Formats: sequence, C-alpha cells, structure tokens
Amino acid sequence: MKILYVTLGIVIADQITKILVKGFSIPFLGVEWEGMYYGQTIPLIGDIVRLTYIENPGMAFGIDFGGKIFFALFSIIACIGIFWYLHTIRHERLRVRLPFAMILGGAFGNLIDRVFYGVLYGEAPLFRGAVVDFIDVIFFNINIFGYEMTRWPVFNIADSAVTIGVIILIIFHREAFHPQSGVEKDDPNGESTDGERRNENE
Repeated sequence: MKILYVTLGIVIADQITKILVKGFSIPFLGVEWEGMYYGQTIPLIGDIVRLTYIENPGMAFGIDFGGKIFFALFSIIACIGIFWYLHTIRHERLRVRLPFAMILGGAFGNLIDRVFYGVLYGEAPLFRGAVVDFIDVIFFNINIFGYEMTRWPVFNIADSAVTIGVIILIIFHREAFHPQSGVEKDDPNGESTDGERRNENE
C-alpha cells in the first residue's frame, strides 16, 4: 500500500522535530544536541507562532483522562484498527485513503512518545512517557458560548496530521465510510456508469 509512505513520512517528520526539541545524545559518535529546556519559548513569527517546549501526558491538544497506560493501549488499538481499515480500502481513491493514512501517522507518532520516550530519556518506565509538544500559536480573542480563547493548545506535527486527516474525513465522509472501489451507483435508467464499465473492461 503506497499510501503508507504518507504515514511513514509523517512519523519521521514528527519524531525528528520532537527529538530536536527535546535533545539527544549519541556518546559513541560524540554527538550531543541539547535541544530546548522545558517551558522555553522561541519566537518564529513574532509572538503569533512560537516554539514552546512542553510535554503532554494525555491525548492531542492537552486532552487528559484515563492515565498514561490507558492512552498508550488506546493508541495501539487505534493504530491496528486504522491499519486494518486502510488495507480493506486499499483500492479506493486517494482522497478516501489519505485521511486514514494521515491519522495513522499522527497516532503512531504520538504512540512512540508514550511507549518509549520515558525509557529513552530516563524519565519514566515503558508505556509511561509523555508526548512532546512544541508548536505554539496565538491568535485574536475568540469568545464561544462564554469561553474565551486567545491561543491554541501547544501541539506537534502528529497532532496536525490527525486534525487535517479528520477534516478531510468530514468532507469526504460518505466515500470514506461507504467505499465503492471507484464504482458509482447505477443511473436512474438502469445503465452502468463509467466506473462500472471501466471495471468490466479490466
């Protein structure tokens, strides 16, 4: 499934940026990168877009319930489910497969943090790590039902991939959850559509 290259690209980009933010050390190569200290902020576009290093023990955008083990296990089950569904729709149009590949990449990227980062950085046991977040966006005041927002919760590339994937799913939800393998329904006159004729010629 070539669409998994999208998933792989998201995971690689997500992990590289997180490691650069958090820092790393490879003693036998004499390589050491300090990264950012926790809570550090670096302006990118004035005060609108910044790098702010925090760690999130919960889900995307700071959502937290159920504990670290719950999130790790939930993420594993979700990744397996999405991968299975991607396999079942592997012959569908790109716009049907793309959002699931993006969501899978985002879920797997954050799963790596939860499962391994605690051990790799000597901070927590396996499955008890926290997700590294660093993209900090501030915008004009928004008041929704009495709740005022002046900034978006700090997030990462994996969160962005999940969010964009969900938006695409909302737009193409009929095709995504009712796949037709590129075959349209019969027209009112009972004649086959172009999609069906193409399948007959293959």
